[in-house]
Amino acid sequence: MMYCRVKDVMTQEVVRAHGETPFKQVARLLSDKRISGLPVVDDEEKVVGVISETDLLQHQTHQDDGYGHRRVHRPRLTLSARTAAAKARARTADHLMSRPAITATPDHYVTEAAQIMREHGVERLPVVDDKNRLVGIVTRGDLLRVFLRTDEDILRDVRRRVVLGLDVPRHMVDVGVDAGVVTLRGHLQRREDAALATWIAGHVDGVVAVTSHLTHRHGTRARSTTVASGHM
Repeated sequence: MMYCRVKDVMTQEVVRAHGETPFKQVARLLSDKRISGLPVVDDEEKVVGVISETDLLQHQTHQDDGYGHRRVHRPRLTLSARTAAAKARARTADHLMSRPAITATPDHYVTEAAQIMREHGVERLPVVDDKNRLVGIVTRGDLLRVFLRTDEDILRDVRRRVVLGLDVPRHMVDVGVDAGVVTLRGHLQRREDAALATWIAGHVDGVVAVTSHLTHRHGTRARSTTVASGHM
């Protein structure tokens, strides 16, 4: 089944920096473009790192307090502290960025991109081709756009995918959608078909939850269930 891919929601015109881009120019780019982060690329447009507002703030938190005293008085020797201290001294993007960059490809499913963001605790993913060259960027906001689909779009998508997935006549499964919540009714041959129909519907982009009133011929009547969409 074909779900929405990163190439369908990513931004293709990407604000980026190079390793030699000065600190203040990076800050200006983030401010002027009203973005919270950007990728850093080399001369071949290959992604080598990512800079976020947090990286810039490392510089601010380590500055003098105006009396010649550091705001951080006790040095810490943890890896994260050493990294933060290095970024505090950074004058260019090369020393400011976090590396390696966590990226996605245009053909990643939206669900996969969301999982990558969740696992790595990032809010954006540079999108790269098979040679690691920058072709776009996707943010959490872009991924959430799938939930802006209209009920009519979701209805058509769910109906088509359930019929194809179960290989049954369309009249056997009645589909309703209200505010992204899908309701399934009908009578199927097997318990497994009812479970599969619910699973298919729950993995359609934009679906918030699925309520199933499906029954099946072999076995008892399927219990009415409501499940949250598990694809984001």
